[in-house]
Amino acid sequence: MLTAIIFLPVFGIVAMLFVPAGKAELIKKTALGSSLLTFLVSVPLFFKFNSNTAEMQFVEKVAWIEPFGVSYHVGIDGISLFLVLLTTFLTFICTLASWNVTKRIKEYMIAMLILETGMIGVFVSLDLLLFYVFWEVMLIPMYLIIGIWGGPRRIYAAVKFFIYTMAGSVLMLVGILTLVYTQYKATGIVTFNLLEHFKGDIPVNIQWWLFVAFGLAFAVKVPMFPFHTWLPDAHVEAPTAGSVLLAGVLLKMGTYGFIRFCLPLCPYASYNAASVMCTLAVIGIIYGALMALVQTDIKKLVAYSSVSHLGFIVLGIFAFNVEGIKGGVIQMVNHGLSTGCLFLLVGMIYERRHTRTISDYGGLVHQVPVYAGFFLIAVFSSMALPGLNGFIGEFLILAGVFRSIPIFGAFAIIGVLLGAWYLLWTYQRMMLKDIKHPENRMLEDLNPRELAVLLPMVVFIVWIGVYSKPFLSRMDASVENLVTIIEQGLREEKPDEAPSSIRELLKEERKERP
Repeated sequence: MLTAIIFLPVFGIVAMLFVPAGKAELIKKTALGSSLLTFLVSVPLFFKFNSNTAEMQFVEKVAWIEPFGVSYHVGIDGISLFLVLLTTFLTFICTLASWNVTKRIKEYMIAMLILETGMIGVFVSLDLLLFYVFWEVMLIPMYLIIGIWGGPRRIYAAVKFFIYTMAGSVLMLVGILTLVYTQYKATGIVTFNLLEHFKGDIPVNIQWWLFVAFGLAFAVKVPMFPFHTWLPDAHVEAPTAGSVLLAGVLLKMGTYGFIRFCLPLCPYASYNAASVMCTLAVIGIIYGALMALVQTDIKKLVAYSSVSHLGFIVLGIFAFNVEGIKGGVIQMVNHGLSTGCLFLLVGMIYERRHTRTISDYGGLVHQVPVYAGFFLIAVFSSMALPGLNGFIGEFLILAGVFRSIPIFGAFAIIGVLLGAWYLLWTYQRMMLKDIKHPENRMLEDLNPRELAVLLPMVVFIVWIGVYSKPFLSRMDASVENLVTIIEQGLREEKPDEAPSSIRELLKEERKERP
């Protein structure tokens, strides 16, 4: 099933190659059909997933480069399940939202489908080399989407995105090779199987080097402060669908990397670096919110809000308890939905007015009330209003942070308040009061295609906010297993120096959980 999900977009590309470039509608329908089929094939993962085990599921393993222990090895657990579903869902939504693209349509749709294959491959790979291959695969189409179909400064934004991400990729490759060589020295076996490296036998000094290599690569991808400067440029210049996938999926590869690589492979280094990581996360939360507050470009405002929101996810991950990590995982999905919805709405109004300056709007609720209603839901979701998805993630993150490192939770609350400020103020300036600009009186409300794009997003925003149990229950076993691996790593690597606070905290959690 996972192989089908990974490579169905490739079959869509092959089908499009036989469609003449002049038949734009047929090209779009082929791409849409491929992305829809990929999403539909991925849905059974949710229903067939066994939430009672932390083992990898839907596993497929075939030898690839046998002398070096490399294999085509894929599988998912409760952490990667929802990121795969989010990827297939958002790719379908973005393909539908790209119906107005007129420039080099076939190349655009091919880039979108290659990007989907790369993104899914990253989340399901259990082989280190395979993971790296898919990581690099998704870099190229996003570079092209920004550089060819982006705004006036698209070349600058695309090159900046490529340089930052490529620098992180090189560091990650160094980390992978170091990890494999360390395992070889210890056992005499060369293997790129990620699960084989979870056995807690990596020396502490090597853990620090691995944490630096992997941590910097993932920090650039998140992006964490101070590696965030490529993100606003990429978001502003990318086409709407590119911004949605960039915020909704690509940024989550960094936070996913922390969970999948840094915490289980380098538990001692990760724990001892937690204060630094949490400090950078809190700086990102407050800095991103303050920068969003002073923006005059609505798209750049949403871009800086991503810097702030991703800081919450990193903070939850490095809380080192079940609540914080679960909150971080579910918030990856929530951010993809809420921020993705905001970028879609910004793109829709830009197609009508061809301006993103906030002051050029005002009073839109009178002219386009349906649009204003959807915008309000996305704003409430992004500011974590109770009853919507964002509240679930932020509540769990803050609960986890206050249990382990309260001082960082106190500072994170400032980001929550600032988030409500810039989001509500933006809504007031754009949607409320009277219409001041005559151009806004000519705007048309959402058409059926745009409603079809936004309605599924809102359904999931409300569903997760009202009834999150089906989502949280499927990640319980995997998150608890991760916390256990961290505890074992702390105890086994340096039992005399391992911090007792986290051990006691984890023991208390296990006593409290039935």
